[in-house]
Amino acid sequence: MKHQLDFEKPIVELQRKLDELKKHPETHAPGMSHQEEVAQLEQKIADTRRQIFEQISPWDRVKIARHPKRPFTLDYISAMMTDFTELHGDRLFADDHAVVGGLAKLNDQKLVVIGTQKGRDTKENIMRNFGSAHPEGYRKALRLMKLADKFGLPIITMIDTSGAYPGIGAEERHVAEAIAVNLREMMLLEVPIIAVVIGEGGSGGALGIGVADRVLMLENAYYSVISPEGCAAILWRDRFAAPKAAEALRITAKDLLELGLVDEIVPEPLGGAHNDWAGTAQTLKSVLVRNLASLKRHSSGDRLNSRYQKYRAYGQFLEVKEKTALNEGASENGHPAANGAVALPSSNPGGPIL
Repeated sequence: MKHQLDFEKPIVELQRKLDELKKHPETHAPGMSHQEEVAQLEQKIADTRRQIFEQISPWDRVKIARHPKRPFTLDYISAMMTDFTELHGDRLFADDHAVVGGLAKLNDQKLVVIGTQKGRDTKENIMRNFGSAHPEGYRKALRLMKLADKFGLPIITMIDTSGAYPGIGAEERHVAEAIAVNLREMMLLEVPIIAVVIGEGGSGGALGIGVADRVLMLENAYYSVISPEGCAAILWRDRFAAPKAAEALRITAKDLLELGLVDEIVPEPLGGAHNDWAGTAQTLKSVLVRNLASLKRHSSGDRLNSRYQKYRAYGQFLEVKEKTALNEGASENGHPAANGAVALPSSNPGGPIL
C-alpha cells in the first residue's frame, strides 16, 4: 500500500485485514465462511472508499493531483495517441526536458501535442526539472505550435506543473517574457487548441501553454494563480495554513467550472487517475475527440473571435453604488469612510477575482 494518502488510512487498514485473511483463510470469524468474510470486507472497502471520496476537501484534491503514481503527459500520449514523434529544442538555446511535444495522431486526426512532464524517480525528476520549465521550454512549445499553425494541425496541450522554474538562469534568459509571448501568440493561432489540466496547474507556468479554445480539467487536478503553500505563506504567514488557502482560492475543477474558467471536467476513477491509467486515458481521449470535432466545425475566424471573447470575459469587478449600513455608520465617531470608499458586501457570490 505504498504512496497512500493520509485521508486513505481507513481504506489501508481494511485492505490489510483483507490481505491477511486471504493469506490465512483459517482465521475467518466463527459462524461465517471464508468466502463470506472476504466478500463482506471487500464491500466494506468499497463503501468506505466511496464515502471518503464523496467528501474530500480541496486540499485533498491537491494531494491527489500531486500523487507520485499519477499518469503524466507521456503516459497519456502513449495510451491515447499513435505515431508520436517527439521534436526537440527551441532553436535558440537548448532542449528543455520539462516540456515534451511533437507530432501524433488521435484516431485518424493528425495533430501536435505538447505538455509539461515530471519524473518518476529522483534521477528523472532532476532531468525533467520536476516539471518546472525554463524559458527555452516555452519557446520550444511556441515553435511547435507555430509549426502546427503552418500545416493546419490542431494543438493539444497537457498541463502538469507547479509553476515555471524561478531560478537565476531562467530569469537571465527571460522566462517571464517567454511566457508573455506565448500568451500573445496562442491567441492568434488559427488552428483549434485544446488545453487539459491533468495534474497541477500552477501560475504562469501553466498559462504558458494554457491559452486555448477549450480548457478541460481532470476531476482531481487543480488550477491556480499560486500554490496553496505559497498563498498560505503570504496571507497567513504560515505554510501549514495550506488547506485553508486551498479552500479560499477555489482551485478545484468544480469551482473553476462554476466560475467559467474551465469548459469541462473530465471524470476520474474513484480514488484518482493513478488507480486506473487506461480507464482515465480512454475517458480523456473520448472527450478530446468530441471537442476537436466540435471546434473543427467552425471557421478559423469564428474560433479566433470566440477565443478572444472567452478570455476577455475572465475575471470579475464588483462595484456597489448604493450606500450600505456600514457606509452610513462608517465609524462610531461619525467619521465618513476613508477617501469616500464604498464598502463591499461581506460575501462574494462570484468567488475570488482572478
